[in-house]
Amino acid sequence: MLPWKRALRPLAALLLAAALTAVPAVTARAATAPTSGWNNYSCKPSASHPRPVVLVHGTFGNSVDNWLSLAPYLVARGYCVYSLDYGQLPGVPLFNGLGPIDESAGQLKVFVDKVLAATGAAKTDLVGHSQGGMMPRYYLKFLGGAAKVNALVGIAPDNHGTTLNGLTKLLPYFPGAADLLSEKTPGLADQVAGSAFLTKLNAGGDTVPGVHYTVIATKYDEVVTPYASQFLSGADVRNVLLQNLCAVDLSEHVTIGLTDRIAHHEVANALDPAHATATTCASALG
Repeated sequence: MLPWKRALRPLAALLLAAALTAVPAVTARAATAPTSGWNNYSCKPSASHPRPVVLVHGTFGNSVDNWLSLAPYLVARGYCVYSLDYGQLPGVPLFNGLGPIDESAGQLKVFVDKVLAATGAAKTDLVGHSQGGMMPRYYLKFLGGAAKVNALVGIAPDNHGTTLNGLTKLLPYFPGAADLLSEKTPGLADQVAGSAFLTKLNAGGDTVPGVHYTVIATKYDEVVTPYASQFLSGADVRNVLLQNLCAVDLSEHVTIGLTDRIAHHEVANALDPAHATATTCASALG
């Protein structure tokens, strides 16, 4: 192997990992931050909002940091809201969403059962950001989740993987880089377009009967590329591009999930379509 290839092998994996995450660093303090009314297991769903909402963080995220804006937004609207940590690798503290995604889906299954038992609800609604908007589809399709989930709302989900603007196409030029990525961070490798995990997930169709799907995307997404790959095909799917609702919304991959109130408004519409209201630029003030 040429010396420059040997030097660039770990660099390729590092660049891929960095681009896939592009999220604020998680801190020990943040992981123990107050949850402002969510993860309250004494909460009982109301007649107007009969299903608890489970929030599923993205790669390198956690159950608090990813939802410091959306969780209180939903709690204030009368929802029982819960969030989980998943996909933590042994010996890797603070950062989640790095483990094999099929195993993470199993952790989601356990958490949903816990929430349903605590609330007495028959079904839940799932809202996920990035990997968290895609991973639940494995739970729905292969782990019996369709019987326990009414709706899945994906915010910038990598439903068909990502090319990272072509960066992943460089991996074959760096022998061993793909193996290194898979060995060290299987949750990242699973998200590369064309991976074995995504091939299995999407075989036979994007959706399963009985679940309502919503995808909320931004054309400025620099992580899940091309952004249209986030959209799903199926009989009960609503694909939303933020810029069709508000042309001046400049949110990219991180901010659409963390702080964008226009995206939050679309989440609320997806959770309660019978009372949905028009999403416009003014929704940012809501």
